[in-house]
Amino acid sequence: MPAPRRQFVAGLAALAVLPAAPALLRPAPAAARALLPDFADLAEQVLPSVVNIAVLSEQTTTQIPPELRGSPFERYFRERRGAQQVQGAGSGFIIDPAGYIVTNNHVVGNAVRVVVSTQSGTELTARVVGTDELTDLALLRVEPRAPLPAVAWGSSGNLRVGNWVLAAGNPFSLGGTVTSGIVSARGREIGAGPFDDFIQTDAAINPGNSGGPLFNVAGEVIGINTAIYSPSGASAGIGFATPSDLARGVIDQLRRDGRVERGWLGVAVEDMGEEQVPGGRNRGVQVRSVERGSPAARAGLRQGDVVTALNGERIETSRALIRGVAGTPPGQTVRVTLTREGRSRELAVQVGRRPSNPG
Repeated sequence: MPAPRRQFVAGLAALAVLPAAPALLRPAPAAARALLPDFADLAEQVLPSVVNIAVLSEQTTTQIPPELRGSPFERYFRERRGAQQVQGAGSGFIIDPAGYIVTNNHVVGNAVRVVVSTQSGTELTARVVGTDELTDLALLRVEPRAPLPAVAWGSSGNLRVGNWVLAAGNPFSLGGTVTSGIVSARGREIGAGPFDDFIQTDAAINPGNSGGPLFNVAGEVIGINTAIYSPSGASAGIGFATPSDLARGVIDQLRRDGRVERGWLGVAVEDMGEEQVPGGRNRGVQVRSVERGSPAARAGLRQGDVVTALNGERIETSRALIRGVAGTPPGQTVRVTLTREGRSRELAVQVGRRPSNPG
């Protein structure tokens, strides 16, 4: 016992000669502490509305022999031999005391049973109200005995790079977890789909956080944690959340109709390059092709037209045009401003319904 004691005392003596040690041992001044963020009140406020989601799903694990593909025996093979039940976990958040819960589509896709666990430990069986693969969003419904604590949507459009955010969820099945960080970037495109517009954050997001909320400091949901960039599979400080301004409209449609219907013109477009626009500034998107019989074709759009505005709002990228049209209810007419052979003109186009696999 004496030897460890001497080592301990020697250690203290060594620390004592360091010039910075006394300053490190003093509490930070009250003014300094006031500048540091404290998420305790925020976490206490929002955590009761964050849920853990357990999913039982079926996945095909046995490769179908080539000789059975396309034959009447393929279905039998899938049902009897090619599927097994797999358990998964994710996160979600309550948006209505009546039991509506938002999560990711990839959390509940192919689910045969979904169980939601609240922060109080209550387990509720959930049904899938609707899903949207293109934005990776899903809406669940549970039947609680009493109203559930719900959180409010905030506007992701008000976010600035550097704003503090709080992520909550069920990482690695460790429920009731919060992590903090800042908005690292906005408008990220990560190749997930045609509506990529992700918020990037350095708040730690890990497997199991999918579908959980990203909060601003007011306790409003400004994003849904969806993906991470990670060489190791764990948090590398680069997480992506679907912005609330995009998610809210999708969730409203799922709640109302159980599905999402999007507008469609039937054109293939591309951004204008520097060689096409003097000074390298985008001034519209060029129509690369027009699908025969599509709403665009009926309205008179042609290959080579340059679309510069939609309903009077300037269009500078192909993604902006796709999002603008997709957000228009099928059957509604939009005003498309374009340039053709150096002259500006405007066409009225009745938006069609986006097919499952548009050309």
